[in-house]
Amino acid sequence: MLLETAARPARTKPGPSLTSDQAERIRRIRRSGAYILLIISSAVFLLPFLWMLTTSLKSDAENLAFPPQWFPDSFHVDNYVKGWSGSLPFTRFLLNTILITALSMLGNLISCILPAYAFARMRARAAGVMFTALLATMMIPREITLVPKFIMFSKLGWVDTYLPLIVPEFFGVALYIFLLRQFFTTIPQELIDAARIDGASELRILWSVMLPLAKPAIAAICLFSFVGNWNQYLENTIYLRSVEKLTLAQGLGMFNGQFVTQYNQMMAVAIMSMLPILVIFFLAQKTFIRGVTLTGIAGR
Repeated sequence: MLLETAARPARTKPGPSLTSDQAERIRRIRRSGAYILLIISSAVFLLPFLWMLTTSLKSDAENLAFPPQWFPDSFHVDNYVKGWSGSLPFTRFLLNTILITALSMLGNLISCILPAYAFARMRARAAGVMFTALLATMMIPREITLVPKFIMFSKLGWVDTYLPLIVPEFFGVALYIFLLRQFFTTIPQELIDAARIDGASELRILWSVMLPLAKPAIAAICLFSFVGNWNQYLENTIYLRSVEKLTLAQGLGMFNGQFVTQYNQMMAVAIMSMLPILVIFFLAQKTFIRGVTLTGIAGR
């Protein structure tokens, strides 16, 4: 009898159940806490941009004032005109940047879509080994390859041309191939089998079946490529020497006076160079987020 009593689990009194009003109040408190945390985090990230914006509208005296002055007494919009049309040809820099970015994006799409489809849907010997080797290249820092690439391109006579910045983009980027491959594996195999029964070739399947369904992933790749090439500074500085061939990032790096730097004009030009990225991101925000989400958590 004692053993049976000891073996019985002790009965615990159930806690008081929450009413619907109490549960709703708890949910509101949690939601409010999440919103407050997001607002504080957003304010922390937006402070540098706000400082850059207010600095671009200050006068020279307000720019050098101590203690620093957050907001100008009067808005000097002419800083944008003076900075852009000053001693440096920023219009030419803009056209150079657009050319390099557009061709690099095209190269990324062509060179990444084809191997991503092959890794996702075509069976070949040692495909897993090749895909693992591809992913291993992502662990190599880009700075390690700068010296051998410069030696190779200098022997080819490509220094002070756009070729070292554009041609490598036509040979694939491991991260983009991985993201596209992850998205392609989520497309039902039945669609591909039906296209093959109808006599479609692999390129026809890729063009007519896979690419229309992969628009979110392609949008994410395009945005990554656009931002990376638009803001590229290190390799542009290594290969481009002539002033008429420089990009916006290099132009901002040269925005220094002999005795004093016009920080208000520099910030004005920096904001103008950021506008294309902001516009493209806000226009394609939903597609970009959907593409990143699907390529990040889906796949086989």
